[in-house]
Amino acid sequence: MRSLRTFLALFLFIPLISAGCSAAPKEQVELTISAAASLTDAMKEIQALYEVKQPAVKLTFNFGGSGALQKQIEQGAPADLFLSAAANNMNALLDQGMIDDEQHVNLLTNKLVVIMPVENTEEVQELSGLKDNRIKMIALGIPESVPAGSYAKEALMSAGLWDSLQSKVVQAKDVRQVLQYIETGNADAGFVYQSDALTSSKVKVVFPVDPASYTPVEYPIGVIKSTKHSKEAAELYNYLQSKEALDIFIKYGFAPAQNL
Repeated sequence: MRSLRTFLALFLFIPLISAGCSAAPKEQVELTISAAASLTDAMKEIQALYEVKQPAVKLTFNFGGSGALQKQIEQGAPADLFLSAAANNMNALLDQGMIDDEQHVNLLTNKLVVIMPVENTEEVQELSGLKDNRIKMIALGIPESVPAGSYAKEALMSAGLWDSLQSKVVQAKDVRQVLQYIETGNADAGFVYQSDALTSSKVKVVFPVDPASYTPVEYPIGVIKSTKHSKEAAELYNYLQSKEALDIFIKYGFAPAQNL
């Protein structure tokens, strides 16, 4: 009788063990997002929200100039999604077949502004004011690899100022380094996105750059074709186009692209 009771107990207990095993948490998937440096604050807030919604997914970021990120992806750097601050960097990867043909879209737009240290009482109202002798150093991203720097160069060339201001220009590896130069007083004026200026209490926007003088600022997003986590990458790609995510981007000074 005791043997029968023992058998029945084991018979009932085994399904419970199986059920417990099936309820074990899934192995966490790590997604790497190569994203323009100007997206740092917004993406970190989205990360905190998304990882609560999707506890089986961990987001890691590689922030930098879009041109540099493009080159890294071309050279095989690990990435599951690319979020660029310029269409040309995304298009270059599309042309090489490195971005999923069905999963890329213009996500956001932005505006270029000129900033100065907040304590600086000398303000300029237009690009020609940057010639003022009191402005010794002007910071902008490296035009060849930083979209914000490329847009700034376009605007200065449109105003006929690029050559005459070369002796004042200091180039930065990304737009966040430009912001840092202004915050620390290592430059007197700098070109950043509107969204970057909003992140710092140490700088002030002295004027917006005429949007007709530079290529429209677009932030395309795409899934890397070689991703090993296509399901999770697609889910994040779709989430970043949701109202919840877009509201966070708007909070940080971006605007949704017109196609969304």
